[in-house]
Amino acid sequence: MLYLNLFGEQRLTAWGADVLSGRSRALELLAYLVLHPGVQIPRLLLAGTFWPESSDSQAQTNLRRELHNLRIGLGEVDCLGTADGAISWLGSAGIRVDAQIFAEQRAKAEAATARGDDQRFLDHAELAVAEYLGELMPGSYADWVLHSRERLAGQCAQLCAQATDGWLNRGQGHRALTMAQRRLDVQPLEEAGYRDLMRVQMSLGEDTAAMYTFHKCAEVLDNELGVAPGRDTQSLIQKMLPRMQPGAQRTSSPRSESADGGPESTGRETETNTLKQLWAETVRGKRSMVVLQGGPGVGKTHLARQLEIHARATGALIARARCVDSGGLIPLAPVAGWLRDRAFAPLLAGLPVELKREVGRLLPGLLGEPQRAEAHAGNRAMVDAWQRYRFFEGLARAMGTAGRPILLILDDLHWCDADTAAWISFLFSGPHASQLLLVATMRTPDAACSPAVAGMLTTLRNAGALGELSLEPLGVEQSAELAARVRGQALTGSQGKLLHAATGGYPLFILEAARAASSSGDLQGTGFHAVLDHRFEQLSPAAKHLAELASAYGREITLDLLSEAADLENHDLVGAVDELWRLGILLPAGNGYDFVHHLVRRAAYEKVTPANRWLLHRRLAQSLELLHSANLDPVAAVLAEQYALGSNPGRALDFALSAGAAASRIYANSTALVNFRTALELISAQPAGRERDERELSTRTAMSSPLTALRGYSAPELLDNLERTAQLAQELGHPKALAASLIGLFAGRYVEGKNPLCHSIGVRALELSQGDADLTGQSHFAVAGGALALGRHQEAIEHFAACYESGQNGYSFILGTRLEIHARAWASHAHWLAGHTEQALRLGSEALTRAAASGHPYTRAVALGYVCLLHQLAGDRAELSLRIAELLKICRRYEIAYYGQWAEIFAGWYAGGSAGITRIHEGISALEAQGALARMPYWRMLLSDALADHGQLDLARTELDAALRQAEELGECCWSPALLRLRERLG
Repeated sequence: MLYLNLFGEQRLTAWGADVLSGRSRALELLAYLVLHPGVQIPRLLLAGTFWPESSDSQAQTNLRRELHNLRIGLGEVDCLGTADGAISWLGSAGIRVDAQIFAEQRAKAEAATARGDDQRFLDHAELAVAEYLGELMPGSYADWVLHSRERLAGQCAQLCAQATDGWLNRGQGHRALTMAQRRLDVQPLEEAGYRDLMRVQMSLGEDTAAMYTFHKCAEVLDNELGVAPGRDTQSLIQKMLPRMQPGAQRTSSPRSESADGGPESTGRETETNTLKQLWAETVRGKRSMVVLQGGPGVGKTHLARQLEIHARATGALIARARCVDSGGLIPLAPVAGWLRDRAFAPLLAGLPVELKREVGRLLPGLLGEPQRAEAHAGNRAMVDAWQRYRFFEGLARAMGTAGRPILLILDDLHWCDADTAAWISFLFSGPHASQLLLVATMRTPDAACSPAVAGMLTTLRNAGALGELSLEPLGVEQSAELAARVRGQALTGSQGKLLHAATGGYPLFILEAARAASSSGDLQGTGFHAVLDHRFEQLSPAAKHLAELASAYGREITLDLLSEAADLENHDLVGAVDELWRLGILLPAGNGYDFVHHLVRRAAYEKVTPANRWLLHRRLAQSLELLHSANLDPVAAVLAEQYALGSNPGRALDFALSAGAAASRIYANSTALVNFRTALELISAQPAGRERDERELSTRTAMSSPLTALRGYSAPELLDNLERTAQLAQELGHPKALAASLIGLFAGRYVEGKNPLCHSIGVRALELSQGDADLTGQSHFAVAGGALALGRHQEAIEHFAACYESGQNGYSFILGTRLEIHARAWASHAHWLAGHTEQALRLGSEALTRAAASGHPYTRAVALGYVCLLHQLAGDRAELSLRIAELLKICRRYEIAYYGQWAEIFAGWYAGGSAGITRIHEGISALEAQGALARMPYWRMLLSDALADHGQLDLARTELDAALRQAEELGECCWSPALLRLRERLG
């Protein structure tokens, strides 16, 4: 079965895989035929339509080629007709076409209307609208596409309007609401659509939603067309709000006063042109990021908005997001905000199932079934750092299938969470999207941003993918010009100088001062804070209360949350929010409202007394918990923050732990650690006792996995955490928790090279884990690893066998591998060193086979690393070469550092020469930088061998002597025979 999707995307797929996609001429040719059903289109006309600049003969040659490609893509599906030099679309049961189904259902809806069958009309209209997932063939701008796009959008909007009326007439207000909302999705600049939606909302008693729709209408019309809502729309909202606040009769967006009537902002012509040039390069296929830098209020966000208007006119896919200055970090919130934009819906729906599942972790419910948490999902996500790659890839692939230029806007980058910064680096590191421009605003200096953001910017800067544009305050003349456009009259020279002195040339301050001066008639005392103080003083008690609540929340706030927390009557709530909008304090944002600028939010919050802040935060927390009672995970971090600020540390602790677990499920390791550390701070403030220690134990247990993923097995912070976990488990009498922490300690201490300690840790863990099959297998593994390092080959063989022959072939959430595979691979070394050649090679082969079948890249990398070492010991260079290539490939793809460094050392030894020696040196240095001294005598032995082969015998002997000393210091005796044999050869 083939699926041709033309609404919201351009794809011909079979069983979820692309057959034709993007800007394929064969696909466009098929679309042209589909949109002209039953029409015999002459080949000459088709050739001239698609290749107008080519000669007739060349155009027809091109047509034959693309028809050939099209027939290959269609396979056995016979849906095209040919006769008398013409081609037509016939359709077929073997291909499903969204545009065709839309047309068929629309025709049935019209026929039902003609018969007076209202119910049948509504049924067919809904089926037709369901097919329309976005504009026709986004990214294509041929005249025939533009004509068809406009026609189909109009048809869909008309169906939505008729269905809205039909459902209202039947008393089905909520179904009417769905259709009214879909109409706006189809034609967001059609003012009549906003009026219809407002009417439906008002009929349902949803006055707050109707007010939001009006504000959104004013915002969209102002941003896109530079006009205010018409008289009919204003009359409708005034029926709902008969009594406006004195002096607050604004009906356009507060932002309109900053517009200059043209495409460029006052004093920013150069910067605007630079951004337009960058966008032109993006349309041509470039991928880049540009950071707009400057002080608060200098106009960074407004400049980005000007580019948004320009890019929208070119058919771009545009999405906005914002970072927040808050302790309640929601991991990857900006990425989720971008992908939730309706324009991405068809792209997400078209992802392969395995990647769709990964994206579903971040957007549960958006792609179908709600995401179900896997058993041990938190631990698995943290230990399996490689799975983060697959998750990131799913998110990036959604960006890469748009088929048209993408503009992503991110406000306040300096507050960006570490996980979002990591994903942005990933997005620009591979071939995920070509026509992409990410515009971010950031305060200067950039030293104010986090190390993660600074690192991301450095990476992109070094790759040549980062542009930086600094915005300075306006000069005296520019400041006066901007103020004049708001006031509607020019400023005198002295007024301009006074204005500039009061505002410093910052556009935000200028606009606020000019707006205030429009009321007072002069520019005296128009400093920014004085202006805001005056505006807040004008607020009614209800509006002031809402402003305080919104400022305490610290991010975009929904009307539902405002309503629940404010405890106002519906009419009072509507009037208060409208008042805040009309005074330019709140603006529509996402699904709710936000302050026009974070400086305004800060000013509002600073006016709240400390005692009242406590009450506001507690109200917000309780209201948020009530509204999200069905699923608290998405707001757990915010709840933790609000309860902490509301002096309820008990509830704050509960939600900090929940937030850490939720972050782990989307591989947001950095954010998970932030939440777990917050939990530890809250726990430390509790009274001493068993209950406190139990909470600390569970928190530290959860912390170990993200620490492992971020820092590695031998990180000091991880080992300190494991030591404390073991101490608590011992004191509280939890033998299984103690055994688990000891197994984790074994991994860390082994990587550090503390072999005698590792063996004793393993023995202790084995004693404690009796009766728990899962922990027993891992404990045998720990004993075996320590014994092998100490040169106790037979003991190691027995414990490895106990591990992989136990029948417990599951996943080790502590070690991060399929345990029986890992044990077989490592046991092959024990057998080889014990002289059991055949058994060693058999176990190595079994480990590889099982790893390949496991579908677990990290386990496969582990198996490949151990088998590389086995083949190096065996002197099988041919097999070693194959395995090195596999190991390098998988480690580079999934960013597996530790075994990737093994691969580099093996590759250097195999290649030899000065280049190979350098590669070994770099691999060893990287391991040492991690504190990973395990097998270091062996790695130095390979370096010594390579130096000797290169004729550098003195250096080889020096390196070998260092290896022998290190083996003795670490107690890593297993390599001593090989080291001594090489010493004898070197003389």
